Amino acid sequence: MKVLLIILGAVLGIGVLTLTVLAHPAFGTFRPVSQERIQASPNYRNGQFRNQEPTPQFTGKPSAVSHQPSVVSHQPSEGRRPKEAIVAYKTDLKALPTDSDWVVWFGHSSYLFCLGGKRFLVDPLLKPEFPASLMLRPFAGTDIYRPEDLPPIDVLIITHEHWDHMDYATLRDLRTRVKKVVCPLGIADYLRYWHYSDDQITEMDWYESFDFESSNLQIFESSNLLITCLPTRHFSNRLLGRANQTLWASFMIEYAGRKVYIGGDGGYDGRFKAIREQFGEVDLAFLENGQYNERWRYIHTMPEGLEQAIRDLEPKQVFTVHHDKYALAMHPWNEPDSVAKAISERNSAFRLLDAAIGKVVFF
Repeated sequence: MKVLLIILGAVLGIGVLTLTVLAHPAFGTFRPVSQERIQASPNYRNGQFRNQEPTPQFTGKPSAVSHQPSVVSHQPSEGRRPKEAIVAYKTDLKALPTDSDWVVWFGHSSYLFCLGGKRFLVDPLLKPEFPASLMLRPFAGTDIYRPEDLPPIDVLIITHEHWDHMDYATLRDLRTRVKKVVCPLGIADYLRYWHYSDDQITEMDWYESFDFESSNLQIFESSNLLITCLPTRHFSNRLLGRANQTLWASFMIEYAGRKVYIGGDGGYDGRFKAIREQFGEVDLAFLENGQYNERWRYIHTMPEGLEQAIRDLEPKQVFTVHHDKYALAMHPWNEPDSVAKAISERNSAFRLLDAAIGKVVFF
């Protein structure tokens, strides 16, 4: 009887602990406001968002990396984390000029860039608190920026809900300094729950565009800023049991006579060629490179997929992201840098913006 009571007590304790953790605001709300728009989306079918073509989450192949270019290591379990601190730069972001176009990368998929005098922030992860801190352990030397280091943000762009792209603590602390948030369908429910106002949020489906000039936003009067939400090949599942209930996306920004493509996460498919045909020449493309695995080849960009994406999109300049801060796959931590450099050497038609974390790069 005593053993039974101990077991029941332990089960009850685990249950209470689980409910307490799930009650954390980082998990969002189960009372969605966007459900009507979600269900009306042509990309939401049979109770889930769907990719444009069949996309298995896993291929079933056991090896982390196989049949890749020679630059890719065939010892994926070695060197997943650097032995020494990574060299990074602590730039005074608030002092950077707005009369030129530049980008500052914070590692992984977080970056700040200035285009035509406006500041754009993408997928910021700058303050990993519980529960994100349980899953994401930054490399030594990389975790040097905090939300308070950032200047006022004109447009915050969130590509999807995964923990390494949408961080509750960072977004909580940035709320009063963000003028506008652009995100795919379903993400607005998180933002509202985290006290962002409806006026701050623009929620979009694939192929929808938001014209800031016609929106009567005073901060963008006569700005001719156009942001288009575009497909990528990925998935969503911030919490088990809620798979693919929010959309994942890439974005094209057209402003001040230039075009910047934000690729988000996703495996290779024909979208890059279609985007090139729709938008023409792109000045800068941020493309996923890192945390790849042969089993995930349909939902993350493999090295050969990155090279083909660049050939399809034909951008003037490329900045690769999704690496150098976390070990979420089995490849050596610095392999994506080698992959990008090798691709650049084989393809002279674009300029690779290869910059350390925190360093200002003009484009």
